[in-house]
Amino acid sequence: MPAEMDPAFTELPMRSLADAALSRLRQLGVEHGDFRFERIRDNHLSLHDGRLDGSQDSEDVGFAVRVVHEGSWGFASGVDLTADEAVKVAEQAVQVARLCRPLSTERVELADEPSYGDVSWVSAYEVDPFTLPDRDKVSLLGDWSSGLLAHDVVAHADASLHHVLENKFYADLAGTTTTQQRVRTQCQVEIVGIDKETGRFDTMRTLAPPVGRGWEWLTGDAHDWAGELEEMPELLTEKLRAPSVEGGDYDLVIHPSNLFLTIHESVGHATELDRALGYEANYAGTSFATFDKLGVLKYGSPAMNVTGDRTAEHGLSTVGYDDEGVAAQSWDIIKDGVLVGYQLDRAMARMMNLGRSNGCAFADSPSRVPIQRMANVSLQPAENGPSTDELISSVDRGIYVVGDKSWSIDMQRYNFQFTGQRFYKIEGGQLAGQVRDVAYQATTTDFWGSMSVVGGPQTYVLGGAFNCGKAQPGQVAPVSHGCPSALFENVSILNTVQEAGR
Repeated sequence: MPAEMDPAFTELPMRSLADAALSRLRQLGVEHGDFRFERIRDNHLSLHDGRLDGSQDSEDVGFAVRVVHEGSWGFASGVDLTADEAVKVAEQAVQVARLCRPLSTERVELADEPSYGDVSWVSAYEVDPFTLPDRDKVSLLGDWSSGLLAHDVVAHADASLHHVLENKFYADLAGTTTTQQRVRTQCQVEIVGIDKETGRFDTMRTLAPPVGRGWEWLTGDAHDWAGELEEMPELLTEKLRAPSVEGGDYDLVIHPSNLFLTIHESVGHATELDRALGYEANYAGTSFATFDKLGVLKYGSPAMNVTGDRTAEHGLSTVGYDDEGVAAQSWDIIKDGVLVGYQLDRAMARMMNLGRSNGCAFADSPSRVPIQRMANVSLQPAENGPSTDELISSVDRGIYVVGDKSWSIDMQRYNFQFTGQRFYKIEGGQLAGQVRDVAYQATTTDFWGSMSVVGGPQTYVLGGAFNCGKAQPGQVAPVSHGCPSALFENVSILNTVQEAGR
């Protein structure tokens, strides 16, 4: 059954507060005014060697008022849920706009967006994890950990579980009122192994991605947790005994569990328009994909087709409407290897004459102003593309990359290197055992330009992260990235141990 809106949220006085705030904004004559009320529930558990190591529950409730007044932004927030406070916060937002006006170098105008009336949206999940006692969650993770610790190679097992229930109410002077609810879940299990003969130690982590699902993600059939956990000790044993890689150029077959992060860093952040225009620079820099390159930059090979999507089922960045009242949508960012679009909010869309916003405004709490944030940015599979096994079979000398680990990318989103959970040598179209100490290195355009074959829909996986950081003060946003397996030719491989010794 589809999930229903939590009545504990809808019973909060958000509508009366919105009426009070927006009425005052009308009196003050603002060009734009919106009211946002949020409740964010957060539950995090961690276990070490099967025992509860930490538990945290939090709830953030509050509201914010944002305005455009005399061509300048104004923003204020509050936590006292009374009509008087809502009016006071509305007046503060206008006062902030007036104070900012002499400092503003550009007049703020917003791209047009239709009014949607009074609408609601609930994300696609089945079981609200906040209806379950923590003891059930601890029991499940404890059983998983105990099973792993029974293997000789496993010295330690860490397990973590993170749930978020996010409710947002939005209302603006144009007549849009939205009430939304979404749930997201992340679970990771990591084991540490020690080779008693060599003294070498290493780790192996589950590949299951964070998702816009509820408790069913852990207990249903959407992911084979039992199968993944069962094979981890053997994989770790092989990893501990694997030879160190020989550096050089290799063909790479990259699994979606690794490739999603490369998409996030080299495509997702690089095609945020505020970065491309230089407005976002404090947190991890700007972008090489500047606005003058729109429509002409050869981002990758003709096999590269990337979309921005706020509608993907179970996506972490999936919403019904963004924090500016813009309806969720999907659009092209890279088409046949060429940069054709950016991620936008309403101000950026209007500033650069790009038409309507594509719904990328988000604030991570009621005390934060909405900023342009990442959609679910995904590499599209080839309609009749090959399987992962077929990609591997086409490689004479290469490496198969699985799972994400560490990464590094420069402030322009251009020069990077990525490691992974595990790597397999490919010889004559066959996997020839694991190798270790591997990192692949490239520039963004060289890397995506080397992508010669994209896997089919059967290889597509929606990966992602809970913790994408941006802005100052910093905000954190969840985002998914779907992709198939793909083949990249002649990519530089570094031996990380040798490089560390230089």
